[in-house]
Amino acid sequence: MVNPWLAMETGTDPAERTRSLRHAHEVFLAGGPVTHPVRQVVADSWRRSASARATLDGPAPIDLDEPELRAYRDGHPLARAMPVFRDLLGSIAHDGAHVLAVCDPQGRMLWVEGHPGVRRHAERMNFVPGARWDERHAGTNAPGTALAADHAVQIFATEHYNKRVQQWTCAAAPLHDLRTGRLLGAVDITGGDHLASPHSLALVQATARAAEAHLASYTKYAKCAKYAEHPAPTAHLTVLARDEALLTTDGRTLRLGRRHSEIVLLLARHPEGLTGDRLATLLYGERDIRPVTLRAELSRLRHVVGPLLDSRPYRLTRAVQTDADTVETDLTAGDLPAALRGYRGPLLPRSEAPGVRRLRSLLEDRLRRSVLTHRTPETLRLWADTPWGEHDLEIWEALEATARPGDTAPASTATRLRAAYALPAPSQRPRNTPAPSLRTGAPPRERGRDRPDSDGELSWPVTRTLVPPTP
Repeated sequence: MVNPWLAMETGTDPAERTRSLRHAHEVFLAGGPVTHPVRQVVADSWRRSASARATLDGPAPIDLDEPELRAYRDGHPLARAMPVFRDLLGSIAHDGAHVLAVCDPQGRMLWVEGHPGVRRHAERMNFVPGARWDERHAGTNAPGTALAADHAVQIFATEHYNKRVQQWTCAAAPLHDLRTGRLLGAVDITGGDHLASPHSLALVQATARAAEAHLASYTKYAKCAKYAEHPAPTAHLTVLARDEALLTTDGRTLRLGRRHSEIVLLLARHPEGLTGDRLATLLYGERDIRPVTLRAELSRLRHVVGPLLDSRPYRLTRAVQTDADTVETDLTAGDLPAALRGYRGPLLPRSEAPGVRRLRSLLEDRLRRSVLTHRTPETLRLWADTPWGEHDLEIWEALEATARPGDTAPASTATRLRAAYALPAPSQRPRNTPAPSLRTGAPPRERGRDRPDSDGELSWPVTRTLVPPTP
């Protein structure tokens, strides 16, 4: 079976594949369907890039200037893994005319190292420290797509969405905290067409695994008491920005169906257990559901997770920590930037289960209130530069008020959103009128554009009900 994460099968003519992919890319940009030979992972990424209006022929934006970058990456967990990256990929990058890059979960490049000539060439497209290379800003590329899909991937030449990047080939793998499953960033190697081989993908995957193991064994990784005081859980559930949760237990990872994801999440939040009636209410609300329906779901779940599920009352037999718990722990500890970096998106975004909707709303509201309370440029920007924050007028107006001299982007975005919402500037609103609580839904003139799912695993709705101002 062909590995869908590899760019080319052995024996494929790179020149012919470049031409056929370029034609498919032109057809897609002209409004046509994605055609052969585009891989599914690339087709999904092109759609996400187009939906986000990623640049088609421009350089990636610079998100962090030199002082901000230096302070940020010095305190980043991946700084401790740089010796591993340099040992395993550094010499290969230098000797093989490649560049080694490491980015954070938002796709911001923290380190770009390697062959000096190749680095100078890469600088022309802003493949430099501090630049933003997630799909929303730079289009399809290996580190950005690895973060979006949460999987190691190769991107070959004209598979890149941005035409300026189509002379490059790259392979990247995401990096996680092995104790919590939290996404830390990605490691990438970028160079010429010869990187489109199984060896480069295997190399970055092995490097990522080695770095994760190094971080897990590094005692100073728990740099504050909140990590040291709490032992690692025996199981972990990934639910942020996922419709189908990932359950990691006993060294294996299971992808749960949507209903099973909801059940495990609710039981993880109620370690004391839930009666059948209470669990049914959290799952189905006031709908008239026969008891046998829930029992059948739990029976199917037990076949998947085995002895992890117990009954009378329904409960999990081990502690299960979620990535949402990690975000809440960071918030409680007062580490808002860490909480925002860990918040990959809404909790089980498509779930309509009342208990899940409540958890999702509570976490998002708590994060958003903290951002507006702190009102620092860093945390406001972290929220604004997300699919759920890009239409949040209150956030953009706060960012406008805290912008540095010469930074006109927040003001222009706030002006555009005010026009879309048909609202005056804050100075023109009646005195003592609360700021409008315009949440993360698209403005009326921009609604109807749902961000497409990548492969059924990662998605979030961007069209929500507009919350009117509090009277």
